[in-house]
Amino acid sequence: MSASRDEILGRLRRSLKRGALGEAEAAALQDRLAAHRPNLIPARATSLDAAGRVALFIELASEVEATVARVPDGAGAAAAVAEYLAQHNLPPRLVLAPDPQLDEIPWARQPLLEIRRGRAEESDAVGVTACFAAIAETGTLMLLSGPESPTRNNFLPDTDIVILRAGQIVASYEDGWARLRAARRRADGSVALPRTVNFITGPSRTADIEQRLVLGAHGPRRLHIILIDEAAPD
Repeated sequence: MSASRDEILGRLRRSLKRGALGEAEAAALQDRLAAHRPNLIPARATSLDAAGRVALFIELASEVEATVARVPDGAGAAAAVAEYLAQHNLPPRLVLAPDPQLDEIPWARQPLLEIRRGRAEESDAVGVTACFAAIAETGTLMLLSGPESPTRNNFLPDTDIVILRAGQIVASYEDGWARLRAARRRADGSVALPRTVNFITGPSRTADIEQRLVLGAHGPRRLHIILIDEAAPD
């Protein structure tokens, strides 16, 4: 634990009139942090095989106003992006996240698409990103912040298109965190977590005003998921 974090936690304990942790308490706390014991996990996801998890993810994502298109490969994904924009009368212009997961998709086969690679700006109406994982139990996308996956690319454009591979769909949130820890584990055993992990379930929405549901209140009005029926690259 870093010295700054120790100081912050120490101030909290003092404000709550608590003394320093005893040796046994500190050891128990460290064991709990290291064990990563899972919380209660709904059986509806863990009891399914890979195909069942994909089907459950699509079902639950669709229930919260996300749309899902299944394609066989990267070429199908590029075509699905162009088709989605045409169906919704959107200009064929988009900002593409600088994520290596998107490099294998043959965007050049869709010459009508105007693609800019980089961070989303206010003028970008459509953003295309990859994701780290997807959670079957709630139809949720798991996104990591970083230079290759700017957080703003999933929140600033009015239309968010996410490329997902079937092999990235896991049963539960705990499975997603376990996959993240495994992917970010250093040689010394520590884990380099990203600055932010975002979980997105459907497009942005609110019902704060008169209990009427409004889409796009605090983020994208549309969330379109293009599901490639192949495993994610290593």
